[in-house]
Amino acid sequence: MAVVALVSTAAAAPAFELNEDRLVDLSHAFDERTIYWPTARAFTREGVTHGETPGGYWYAAGEFCAAEHGGTHLDAPIHFAATGADAAAVPLRRLIGPAVVVDIAERAAGDPDTVLTVADLDAFEARHGRVRAGSVVVVRTGWAARWPDRRRYLGDATPGDASRLRFPGVGRAAAVRLVERRVDAVGIDTASIDPGRSRTFEAHRVLAAANIPVLENLAHVDLLPPLGAHVVALPMKITGGSGGPLRAVAVLP
Repeated sequence: MAVVALVSTAAAAPAFELNEDRLVDLSHAFDERTIYWPTARAFTREGVTHGETPGGYWYAAGEFCAAEHGGTHLDAPIHFAATGADAAAVPLRRLIGPAVVVDIAERAAGDPDTVLTVADLDAFEARHGRVRAGSVVVVRTGWAARWPDRRRYLGDATPGDASRLRFPGVGRAAAVRLVERRVDAVGIDTASIDPGRSRTFEAHRVLAAANIPVLENLAHVDLLPPLGAHVVALPMKITGGSGGPLRAVAVLP
């Protein structure tokens, strides 16, 4: 029986028996449909060998190339803070922890420019208690249901043009509140922690300045309860990287 203990900075978590618990994949697959920022290089897989060899055995291999930011991925603090940790230096303890899921999907459905606000966090805490230090806060906007329709997901599908994007994000004041709560990471089911219309990327800058990593383009967050799940979000360990592809899962006890 496989037993894993997931530990956060808030408190030691109970052991989870993975053969009995429910695992939720929070990552979109990487392929030719994966959504990247309009100005970034998309995912490609080339030089693919796939078949029987002259020696009589099966062999499959390929090469992939992509920008650091696209698909389900990590934003390392260095992405928006000169002294922030790079993708290889983000502590594991910040990538594994109890999930706090704040849902703004109903409002976002009628307003693609909406952002997570301090009022949203106040309402969550009034119902569920104070957001604990060491939490991985996940913002649910409902946008993952639009994947992989690039136009619906980003609000615009013009190649090389990021000036007309529209999708929800996190407001600056809410980002400041999350820093005050000493959360370990912040994730969202959109292409950016800042709303698509942002030009100053204030949520990125606030969180990066506090060395808080960001998880973007998360999938299936609608399957997570407000409290009780644990997130394990492990990116490629890229030295000097400003981010990288991420395999994130949630454990539901």
